[in-house]
Amino acid sequence: MRNNSFELIRSETIDTLHITMEEYRHQATGAKHIHIKADDDNNAFLVAFLTVPEDSRGVAHILEHTSLCGSKKYPVRDPFFMMIRRSLNNFMNAFTSSDWTAYPFATQNKKDFDNLLNVYLDATFFPILHELDFAQEGHRIEFKDTNNPDSELEFKGVVFNEMKGAMSAPVSQLYHRFSENLYPTTTYHYNSGGEPADIPDLTYQQLIDFHHKHYHPSNAVFMTYGDIPAVEHQRIFKNNVLANFKALDINFSVPDEQRFNKPHTVEDGYSIEENEPTEKRSHTVIGWLMGKITDTEMVMEASLASRILLGNSASPLMHILESSDLGVSPSPLCGLDDSSLEMSFSCGLEGCDRNSTAKIEKLILNELTRISQEGVDLNSQAAALHQLELSRREVGGARFPYGLQMLLTALGPTIHNGDAIATLAIDKILENLREKVKSQDFIRQWVQSNLLDNQHRLTLTLFPDPTLAQKQRQAESDKLLAIKSALSDADKQQIIQQTQQLTERQEQQDDPEILPKVGLEDVAEKLLIPHVETGKIHSFKTSWYPSPTNGLTYQSLVIDLPQMDPDLLEYLPLYASCITELGCGKLDYLQIQNRQTAVTGGISASCSIRSDINDKNKMKGVFIVSSKSLNRNFEAMSDLILQTTLATRFDELPRLRELIAQTRVAEENSITGNGHGLAMTAASAGFSPVSTQNNIWHGPISIQVIKQWDDSLDQQPALEKLAQQFIKIQSLLAQSPKQFLLIGEAGNETVLHNTLEKQWQPANDTSAFSKLVLPTHTGSDKTAWATNTQVNFCAKAFAAVPAGHPDAAVFSVLSNFLRNGFLHTAIREKGGAYGGGASYCRDSSAFRFYSYRDPRLKETLDDFDQSIAWLLNTQHKDDALEEAILGIISNIDKPSSPAGNASQAFYSELHGRTAEHRKKVRQQVLKVTIEDLQRIGKNYLQNQACNTVVIGNKQNLDALEKDGFEIKTI
Repeated sequence: MRNNSFELIRSETIDTLHITMEEYRHQATGAKHIHIKADDDNNAFLVAFLTVPEDSRGVAHILEHTSLCGSKKYPVRDPFFMMIRRSLNNFMNAFTSSDWTAYPFATQNKKDFDNLLNVYLDATFFPILHELDFAQEGHRIEFKDTNNPDSELEFKGVVFNEMKGAMSAPVSQLYHRFSENLYPTTTYHYNSGGEPADIPDLTYQQLIDFHHKHYHPSNAVFMTYGDIPAVEHQRIFKNNVLANFKALDINFSVPDEQRFNKPHTVEDGYSIEENEPTEKRSHTVIGWLMGKITDTEMVMEASLASRILLGNSASPLMHILESSDLGVSPSPLCGLDDSSLEMSFSCGLEGCDRNSTAKIEKLILNELTRISQEGVDLNSQAAALHQLELSRREVGGARFPYGLQMLLTALGPTIHNGDAIATLAIDKILENLREKVKSQDFIRQWVQSNLLDNQHRLTLTLFPDPTLAQKQRQAESDKLLAIKSALSDADKQQIIQQTQQLTERQEQQDDPEILPKVGLEDVAEKLLIPHVETGKIHSFKTSWYPSPTNGLTYQSLVIDLPQMDPDLLEYLPLYASCITELGCGKLDYLQIQNRQTAVTGGISASCSIRSDINDKNKMKGVFIVSSKSLNRNFEAMSDLILQTTLATRFDELPRLRELIAQTRVAEENSITGNGHGLAMTAASAGFSPVSTQNNIWHGPISIQVIKQWDDSLDQQPALEKLAQQFIKIQSLLAQSPKQFLLIGEAGNETVLHNTLEKQWQPANDTSAFSKLVLPTHTGSDKTAWATNTQVNFCAKAFAAVPAGHPDAAVFSVLSNFLRNGFLHTAIREKGGAYGGGASYCRDSSAFRFYSYRDPRLKETLDDFDQSIAWLLNTQHKDDALEEAILGIISNIDKPSSPAGNASQAFYSELHGRTAEHRKKVRQQVLKVTIEDLQRIGKNYLQNQACNTVVIGNKQNLDALEKDGFEIKTI
């Protein structure tokens, strides 16, 4: 059965992915519809538009936000966030890329799918685009004292503050300066998210015009995945949208970039604070412009070449970068970037001296010349192809639902009129590549033609400028002063009036029943938990989860953490990050890296501690070494796990020194992206032994510690001491009880068990084993951590209950209830932060408030307290409670990949969260009442001791000292 308004262009079954792809065209408007038919009830949808900004004022990004603020059929102020609360979705968002804007969601519930589809279609094609929503989401000016025209002016707006936070990170500044100079004449020259200095120049009318031009079916791609037939989607597309439009001759296609006739060299500064050091903090990157992403074979070849050159520490280009003393670490920009119509390839170093550019350029070009002449070991080429094949075959689901992941893979080429089906139907290309990697000619010719002979090459050095942050603040201040000096009295009153009108709009109570919803009656009856079969290999317990993994097997070695001294315990996460990057037995780290690439999808190690469900002062800790492989490589993978666990080489001191330096850089780069997580981790410290230890391992203090370690390791004795600490840890873990987690396709278990039984010797007697016990700590804390950022991250934490307590379910629902009913409006809409809310952490036995990329400090901390008062002093509606409960149930029921579902079930069971416990918690969540919420608000939150932690710019934090905050520097 077909919809006659859509023409089927072609259909192709892709056996390796168990899908059929269908390509349609709407005959009246030219709109495209790509449907992926799959036996999967987790249906996904997105609609995308080619959006090509001509400046850095952020019009596409601000439109993405504003279009979700009410539409013709759903004239409520905040339908997007309201639907999050009225839905059982497992993914719901919107993205602005460099040249497209997409609105995706996924859900397992058919009623929910139809609800979300109706809202998304109306939001994108028929938005209200209210001027006050533009002011809230984009930018506006307000007086600091909102009713006092003599007070200072301030820029506000959600996107404005989001991009202030994003552009605080040196890596973000590096990426945008790189794009700006590699693409001098096309849309990629501009920051589609918006430069904070340029965003205030965008006018409301320009937003309206941009929507009118770009958000039209003739410029749209509809994409769907799952078991709902394409014809059902098309009926809704036609009735809700397409019947209202006629075809337009729209062509926003991105032209080819004008090619350089010789390589370019550019030097630019990035902002740091005046008191920060500048030595060894420059970035130098060399990049080349390459072919188009619409040529799938070219993309696959470039992806393979990137893996050959940079895939691991043994890859030739990565090796010279990691081992060079010209920089601290390979640049985060290393590799292939296929997010633009024309791809780029880049490599370089961070942690360089500003005057080392020529040496770095010579280092890289010399190595590329050598490769073009000598080639690369054929085994390394085959191993890189193995990685490419494995990544394409794996059924994912961690970051995005699997179906949505496939849609997003196909979106880039499709939006540029490429072949959507070809992006996923790559088996023939892989066959061709298998033949090509049998000869060194592949990488030699690729390097010569795409890099050495390519004149469109950019060498960019980004150096730290201690004056730039102050210059940016001064420029913003001068701009506001100029605006204010030009204001008439009538203009000032208009600003005050707009502020009042926006406040009134933010406080207005829309009728939520305008929007469709699912209710508690639509919640699935049961929580689906994967089946497990337990057994033994020697004395080691095994847990086997038969799952549809598409030819992959997953293995984890799980080791009970033994008792160890606090100073040794502090090293454990660092130990975990290093052991998979060092040699094992008689093989050095380069040989091990090659081996890992050839037979696995990578090996990872981590440590995990979780509280007892009934006693927060008790806990269980494990150390985990994990990997995945194609079925045929299981034996080799398992041997690597064994060697990594028992025979790591800690005599490779120069390599160990490299790894610590790289870890430091990565941790410092993560701050502006995870500031709220760092703040919550620090604020939770002291409420349980687990929370205190997690702060040592993962809070701001951990970044401080890794910096101290890195500074000390230039001395050989300090490096040798670190190696000795790692040897002690490995010895302790070797003597600890162990078990195996195995996930793979049914029928393989016997082969897997036989392999492990052959490889592992019977365990030593562990009857005298002493498991890890952590000390308890208490006390309240007020700490402000200073770092290089233009925005703030705030957190406040209160003592709560452990996971097995009946009130644990109430705290979970309360987090959603406070976010939905108070915090979202107060912190995001009124305060201008990019995000804010509350969360309950079972392992910390803590209830935490947080804000993300926040222009405010004290006001946000006050809002946290005000939300408690609102909870206790307001008469609440049952609908608000139902929405909060739906959000928790949606998260509990959220599907992952087959391997992810099995892994979650295993670790839940391991830490006492049995299937019975998880089902009981789910039932408790469904029975929470408003009286329960108010009871725990009164008993646990109102006037109770708490920890408060903020992260921000030192200039902003100094004012907190008089409020009792201890100021520290990350």
